[in-house]
Amino acid sequence: MVRNTKQEDQEELNEDPARGENPHNEPERDFTEEALDAVGEEAGGAVAEESDPVLLRQILAEQLSKAEENYDRLVRLQADYDNFRRRTRQEKEEFYKYASEKLINTLLPVLDNFELALSAEGDSIENIKAGVQMIYKQLLDVLATEGVTPIPAVGEQFDPLKHEAVLRAESDEHPDNTIVQELRRGYFLKDKVIRPSMVKVVKS
Repeated sequence: MVRNTKQEDQEELNEDPARGENPHNEPERDFTEEALDAVGEEAGGAVAEESDPVLLRQILAEQLSKAEENYDRLVRLQADYDNFRRRTRQEKEEFYKYASEKLINTLLPVLDNFELALSAEGDSIENIKAGVQMIYKQLLDVLATEGVTPIPAVGEQFDPLKHEAVLRAESDEHPDNTIVQELRRGYFLKDKVIRPSMVKVVKS
């Protein structure tokens, strides 16, 4: 009588459960243990490499070389910065030292004309006065080129930002706070008052 092969195999497995699990009776090993062993071997190799004196000396030499390069770079940067500061300070000192050079050069011709006027002999008072007026106009032109202009005064309303009242006057012809006399001229440097005008002001 022919038996069912599948049925026979199932019966044999039931009689010997260990047969189906490990037919060759070989000891089993967990895959997790194998993975841990592999990691351990790699770690052990890394530790062995790190503890190698030759390798450690090589790593130390490389780090020392990098440290020396960084130090040299820092020294160069510090030297460049010191040179920059010294050069900037020298340039600033030279600028302030010769800042008035342009103005002086424009005033020298005025000085030349004063010397010519003083050295003139036998001129009449009218000629001397005309020469002084010419020099005065020349000086005003130089100052105007530099942005220096007179502050309007006589006939203007008193402004404490531009005028300095040193005298008072009574007048029926002018309203209060009107400037009737300029005692010393004041000047602007561009839009800044560098010297206020000394004036006489009407007060009732």
